[in-house]
Amino acid sequence: MTSVPSPRQALDDVALCLVFFTRLPLPVFDLRGRSLADAIWAAPVAGLAVAVAGAVVYAAGVQLGLAPGPAAALALAATLLATGCLHEDGLSDVADGFGGGKTRDKKLEIMRDSRIGAYGASALGLSMLIRWSALSQLANPTGVLLALIAAHAASRGLLGAFMHLAPAARSDGLSAGAGTVSAQTAVLGAVLGAIPLLTLGLGGAFAALTLLALVFSALRALCLNQIGGHTGDTIGALQQLGEITVLLVASVSLS
Repeated sequence: MTSVPSPRQALDDVALCLVFFTRLPLPVFDLRGRSLADAIWAAPVAGLAVAVAGAVVYAAGVQLGLAPGPAAALALAATLLATGCLHEDGLSDVADGFGGGKTRDKKLEIMRDSRIGAYGASALGLSMLIRWSALSQLANPTGVLLALIAAHAASRGLLGAFMHLAPAARSDGLSAGAGTVSAQTAVLGAVLGAIPLLTLGLGGAFAALTLLALVFSALRALCLNQIGGHTGDTIGALQQLGEITVLLVASVSLS
């Protein structure tokens, strides 16, 4: 994409990201004219939909008399169902590949293996635990809604920039097949994802942006060192790390 999308293209891009990044029941769209690389700027919109699903479940749980801990667990479960654990799968694959592989080719081979190992299971367990504890700390539906919106939008706003700034590690696969993300698309997605961080307050937004930049840079450097670029799994891992980062900031700024 070389310019800001037209209104029709924007709607198509939002629809494509909703179809790709979520498992929400949606009507059938004709999206043959757009690629994921074109549409990736709209990933934060898909994140918004996932966040609302989690927040609604949390609020329903509180209304039924649940304590913040169980309500947060149900909210987290709702987000997992909404995405089909797409990004969690990427995180576990990266942990297994980077942790267990001795060479670049072996790391990529392990990442393609559908089985989960000790590194992957540990990464998933920690991800779930940290996110649950951060949501439990907020202890009110409004805070959970704001935190989820900020976390799910901002973490997905990083994806286009990551694909733009790191080459594909494989010549085949989901990430390589998505196409090349332009600088304009990457910037548009990052800005769209960053705007909801303002719900955390100016201090919270600044802290989240700073930490997200550090996470982004560290993971990019790690991927370049380990496998020479990005894959679909590393994109998922980035989303997870970004979501965790923002939820941790929210647990402080919104408490």
